[in-house]
Amino acid sequence: TLLTFLLAPAKQHRTEKLLVLSLTKTPLSYWLKAVSPTQKMNLFQSITSALDNTLASDPTAVIFGEDVAFGGVFRCTVGLRDKYGKDRVFNTPLCEQGIVGFGIGAAVAGATAIAEIQFADYIYPAFDQIVNEAAKYRYRSGNLFDCGSLTIRAPWGCVGHGSLYHSQSPEAFFAHCPGIKVVIPRSPVQAKGLLLSCIADKNPCIFFEPKILYRAAVEQVPEEPYIIPLSQAEILQEGSDVTLVAWGTQIHVMKEVAAMAQEKLGVSCEVIDLQTILPWDTETICKSVVKTGRLLISHEAPITGGFAAEISSTVQEECFLNLEAPISRVCGYDTPFPHIFEPFYIPDKWKCFEAIKKMINY
Repeated sequence: TLLTFLLAPAKQHRTEKLLVLSLTKTPLSYWLKAVSPTQKMNLFQSITSALDNTLASDPTAVIFGEDVAFGGVFRCTVGLRDKYGKDRVFNTPLCEQGIVGFGIGAAVAGATAIAEIQFADYIYPAFDQIVNEAAKYRYRSGNLFDCGSLTIRAPWGCVGHGSLYHSQSPEAFFAHCPGIKVVIPRSPVQAKGLLLSCIADKNPCIFFEPKILYRAAVEQVPEEPYIIPLSQAEILQEGSDVTLVAWGTQIHVMKEVAAMAQEKLGVSCEVIDLQTILPWDTETICKSVVKTGRLLISHEAPITGGFAAEISSTVQEECFLNLEAPISRVCGYDTPFPHIFEPFYIPDKWKCFEAIKKMINY
């Protein structure tokens, strides 16, 4: 009966179908194919699809940033200006502080504002606007005003040749700021659903897009809009010996590591995609660690003050008596992101595999 209901024409009972999806443990990608016609998309195309859906359904939605009218450096907005007009998809000056400041004003005035920062590395000039204005607008006005319809997109993470100004992962800076949400997808299906959730959310959101996956990751993505709930981690692989936690690009490294650990060590790993950095899903992570007794967290950002430290601290407080070994963090080094030494800097599968061996032998 459930399958017949889900396989009904896509436009019939779509809200009810999405509710069913949220209540079932069956993999999201499986059910989405039943809810809506799908199309083969890479990650940047799924972003374009989400933006297209938003512009089509919301007449107040506007997209702006450096070069977005031409499609953007990663082609995420290609064709949208021609389809929806120059008043809704337009370029801005090269001024990140101005881009976010404009977005805050547009959101407060009632628009659905979608700002693009060309690289996450260049979000820092907008830091004051995000942290002191966007994140606090509702609080300082006693909920009389807010800019909750603001979403900030930015390409994020290493790409193989980006060096110090095109490889950074700045999510931990914003994780210290109440009032905003920070989200990082791992694949095209997640990217579209999570981006649409950010756009619909009534809080300003930062959506970091792993740029190395823009063309590398390909999936069957529903053409119609759908949402994936924020602040819910996803268990990609169940296991009994070690919990592996990551987000974005690093999830694919964790999946490789899990396969290596099973093959070479006979170790069963539970792989969890955190998806939302702020506010993060403490319950899913802690439940997993209670089961496995071991935790490895990995991200590309430098280890000191990285978000892995927050996860580690929380798990230590909540699951101390369940731990069989010290929590392990495999992250970037405390240096600027290198160019030719990038292969030595990133937390690759071999570093993570060694960390698993140490935990198992502890």
